[in-house]
Amino acid sequence: MKSFESSFKRLLIVSYRLPFTFQQTDEGVELVQNSGGLVSAVLSMAERMGQRQDDVTSKIHWVGHCDPAFQHMDSSAFENDTFIAHPVFMDKAVHKGFYEGFSNDLIWPLFHYFTSYASFNESDFDNYQQANTRFLEELTALIEPGDLVWIHDFQLMLLPDMVRQAIPDATIGYFFHIPFPNYEIIKLLPRTWRQVLIKGILGADVVGFHTTDYVQHFMQSVSEVLTLPIIGQRIVFPERSVVVRDFPISIDFNKFNRSAQEPAVVEARQQDQALLRGTKIIFSVDRLDYTKGITSRLQGYERFLIQHPEWHDKVTFVMTVVPSRDQIGQYQEIKREIEETVGRINGLFGSIGWRPIVYSYSSLAFTELMALYTACDVALITPIRDGMNLVCKEFVASRYDQRGVLILSELAGAAQELRDAVIINPTDTQEVADAIRQGLDMTPQEQERRMIHMRKHLQNHDIFRWSYNFLAAFDDMMGHQPDLETDLAIQPFMTAFRDARQRLLLFDFDGTLAPLVNDPADARPSDTLKKALQNLAENSDLVVISGRNRSFLEKTFAGIPLHLVAEHGAFMKRPDQDWERLDLSASDWVDPVRSTMNQFVDRYPGSFVEQKETAIAWHYRTVDADNIEGQAIELATQLRMASSPIPLTVIQGSKVVEVKPAQHSKGTVALKIVEQTTYDFIVSIGDDTTDEDMFRQLPNWAYTIKVGSGISFARYRLARQRDVETLLQRMSDVLIEV
Repeated sequence: MKSFESSFKRLLIVSYRLPFTFQQTDEGVELVQNSGGLVSAVLSMAERMGQRQDDVTSKIHWVGHCDPAFQHMDSSAFENDTFIAHPVFMDKAVHKGFYEGFSNDLIWPLFHYFTSYASFNESDFDNYQQANTRFLEELTALIEPGDLVWIHDFQLMLLPDMVRQAIPDATIGYFFHIPFPNYEIIKLLPRTWRQVLIKGILGADVVGFHTTDYVQHFMQSVSEVLTLPIIGQRIVFPERSVVVRDFPISIDFNKFNRSAQEPAVVEARQQDQALLRGTKIIFSVDRLDYTKGITSRLQGYERFLIQHPEWHDKVTFVMTVVPSRDQIGQYQEIKREIEETVGRINGLFGSIGWRPIVYSYSSLAFTELMALYTACDVALITPIRDGMNLVCKEFVASRYDQRGVLILSELAGAAQELRDAVIINPTDTQEVADAIRQGLDMTPQEQERRMIHMRKHLQNHDIFRWSYNFLAAFDDMMGHQPDLETDLAIQPFMTAFRDARQRLLLFDFDGTLAPLVNDPADARPSDTLKKALQNLAENSDLVVISGRNRSFLEKTFAGIPLHLVAEHGAFMKRPDQDWERLDLSASDWVDPVRSTMNQFVDRYPGSFVEQKETAIAWHYRTVDADNIEGQAIELATQLRMASSPIPLTVIQGSKVVEVKPAQHSKGTVALKIVEQTTYDFIVSIGDDTTDEDMFRQLPNWAYTIKVGSGISFARYRLARQRDVETLLQRMSDVLIEV
């Protein structure tokens, strides 16, 4: 793996928790470094960036929340051989609303699809904003040019954009450690909340999720909430883009593989097996949480015992639940339900010499955990929803003997990687029971085949590969910033364009050849673009097909030998010919429509009505009102319902509602032009809803290109209007080279 030393100077990690805890000793407060996966990954990243633990000038900086009880401590107390911690202290009430409230009582249940558990509290959201601001204050005092800032998880969704606003040139990564749900779940959040949360995440340069599903869900939310263009894995802003990818988090494979054979683990394993009298062992370990599906798991095991009495006295389910938030009433209820179910099953099926379930509510030391991982015959990992789940990966990595069976919920992110596990639906208790039977009966050869595949995958995709891939995404982004944001394969497109004998180019005007502006009269293509259009028009049939009126188009493109189509197909002008009126409809429909539109002009200062020869439009680009888009929909609805002597089309464009006769459209004119000549190359580019008619009417082999965001019939997409200019300039250059 290559070094990233030249890319970034320092690594700054930001997460809710610091990488170590404080323990009171006789000599004072001692710093104890955590040994979790994230800490291991960060150490790996630091090494690949050229930082070394023994170099005090380049230690890893970590910003995280700290209990105010330690606020009096000297800053040197927050430093060890590896990390320099930057504690974030905050008011206890703010912390409670931020962490216990918004983070754990809303985002956690909602994003795990437990919607009935979600608590929507406006004051919690206020505290969430304040807490993210406190993190920002610590960060802005710390960030230096050349730093990489890596922000973690759902507690800090607002922070990336806050940092972007404060330090526009900062390099920011963000990783989301829990599931990102589909848009129907996101839509349950109040509109302003979902907007600022999505926008907050997009302050980063690289955004990471565990799985491709979560990436797709996030992309859908971006499309629905912020209507930003999406090109492949990039979300495009006017001046920058954000890379969004899946980075499945993993474990230190070698650590678990190696530890499984340590003497202390071997001794503990033998003790466990002796205590359980040689029965087959099923094992599970979870933090106490409703997302883990513990009760459903127990019900599946109970069903197995009912259906397979021959396994009585021959199998033991060792189930450990790690304490978590058990001071909360909801979690106390879960704990009570688990313990009652365990007691009932043991009472129904147990005997003097056999307990079907050995249950403990406690944390496991690493040696104890490894002993159970390696002693068990079946690992039963069945969360109802889990962002990834590292327990199943730890189990597989510990099985140096290539044996053992993993039963895994299809609703855990890890199921997308560990496909050789026995995959089940955790709420289907019959499927759980059948999987237990399958696991206990599985031949050693089948166990080995499955386990070898899973172990090989984890060995190749460990925690260090995860951190490497995340850094590589930054390296790729910084080294390959495209000057043309598109999903169009440029080289084949240019080759087809260059080699064509008869070319047809169909271009919209506003938002395509010219940027959108507040006053439509000010819209102009750049001088560079006009030169490119001149060259293209001399070598192709070039058509500007627009909603603009005749005089505007004729004046704007004077001297360029192109076709002009005005008012969405009502008029057409060929080079060196007069205008031809295609729409012959009567105009007695105009006055009632204008009267309706004028009501909205009176209601919203800054809006105005534009009268064209065959159409009429209400423009509202300069209106500053929160509900203006809703009002535009209301106007369009009224106009569609109004009676008219002729069929009318109501068009909702970008900050405009336009009404025109339905007889002609951009699509009908485009089709008419296509039918008059045998073309072997056609490209159509537009940004508005009116251009969809054009895209639909063209042959399916034509290059139809949508500019900007939104659902479209076009085959390809350009992110921004300036990308249109870049593409047309390249097309012009190709013709010059021929």
